[in-house]
Amino acid sequence: MNIYIECCYLLASILFVFGLKGLTHPDSARRGMLLAAAGMAAAIIGTLFKPEIVTYQWIWIGLIIGGVIGAAMSIWMPMTAMPERTALSHAFGAFAAALVGAGEYAEHGPALGVIKVGALGFEIMLGCLTFTGSLIAFGKLYGAIKGTPITFKGQNIFNMGLLAVMVGCFIYLIYDVSAAMAFYTMMALAFCFGVLLVIPIGSADMPVVMSLLNSYAGLAAAATGFVLGNNVLIIAGTLDGFSGFILSVLMCRAMNRSMKNVLFGAFGAVSDAAAGTAAEGTMREVSMEDVATQLAYARQVVFVPGYGMATAQAQYAVRELTNLLEGRGVTVKFGIHPVAGRMPGHMNVLLAEANVPYSLLYEMDQINPDMQQTDVAVVIGANDVVNPDARDNPQSPIAGMPIIEVDRAKSVVVLKRGKGKGFSGLENPLFFKPVTGMLYGDAKSSLTSLAQAVQEV
Repeated sequence: MNIYIECCYLLASILFVFGLKGLTHPDSARRGMLLAAAGMAAAIIGTLFKPEIVTYQWIWIGLIIGGVIGAAMSIWMPMTAMPERTALSHAFGAFAAALVGAGEYAEHGPALGVIKVGALGFEIMLGCLTFTGSLIAFGKLYGAIKGTPITFKGQNIFNMGLLAVMVGCFIYLIYDVSAAMAFYTMMALAFCFGVLLVIPIGSADMPVVMSLLNSYAGLAAAATGFVLGNNVLIIAGTLDGFSGFILSVLMCRAMNRSMKNVLFGAFGAVSDAAAGTAAEGTMREVSMEDVATQLAYARQVVFVPGYGMATAQAQYAVRELTNLLEGRGVTVKFGIHPVAGRMPGHMNVLLAEANVPYSLLYEMDQINPDMQQTDVAVVIGANDVVNPDARDNPQSPIAGMPIIEVDRAKSVVVLKRGKGKGFSGLENPLFFKPVTGMLYGDAKSSLTSLAQAVQEV
């Protein structure tokens, strides 16, 4: 039986590796997801044959409840809510690891030994802070908690003090593995630290937060595998943990910011003075007919989607407009910024859902050289990723962040719900430039109306 279980775990590990490999390219991403799902199925099947299981009653109840919830989320939750759904997945996975760790310590305690108790403490800290941190991230993404940073005086000092006490409990637990009070105090502090870690982070930094929490959840699972002697948990958790950490570093590099600045910089809590003084003048509003004429007779149009496209669920409308423009011989491209949206790859996922060909999607470094030859750049609900202050204003909080340089196009059309600032709270000088025209209203309705107007040109 043990040989059969280990064979299932080996198969699961191989499928996880090939699944992760498949996610490196859109053409193989679907196959990668199926391989990863098959790997998880193999891991579950192998675990069900564990000789330590004395009754399957609660296991079947858990499988049924979890399967129903998972199926409901995948079927009825819209793709626009994918960031929130991912945050919940991180929370559930991390909480499961924390519960397993707490159960192991409650049952075996000092009998586990110093090494396993050390791994258990590491798992509890990461699992608990990831659980509450992911719930806060979910609240910010869902809108239940305001997206701007929540700060208070001396916050970083308080957080570091809390972290020091938590780590102190962890060190004392290794010194005395029977110190249950230290264990449960560390657990409670980790729950609190997760909340305090994420509340000062603004919505504009959510892509980094999501990938970092994914890393924490993976490392917690790997530590759980070490405690339980479960090879597949160690392998899968390590893959998840390190891939999430590498992605976090890449996200920070895409914003030209350090991890320290993301976690402790409270980006988004900016004053009017810090927001820059370059935004002067008035926003020039344009009519639907004028924009339709520009698009219909353009040689090249570049769409730059942002979070506003996701909230308006406008991906199908932009696909319809793309088809019409291509039918008139217009070259259409999509400029995708690495941190557009609220999770890594957010825009790619939404456009793929609307069957926008991957060949039309261009990364920031690919699309910027084309901007001077672009007749019309259409910004759909994006703010910071096209803000020229990042390039031109050294005093801006986003100074040095690479942007999609739509202001170099011959004409810019910005689809925006109103005249307010974006999630980061920064004013955008792009909206006041002579080449820019503002088209106010819901992005989906605006794009649908534009498609109709283009047909009449």
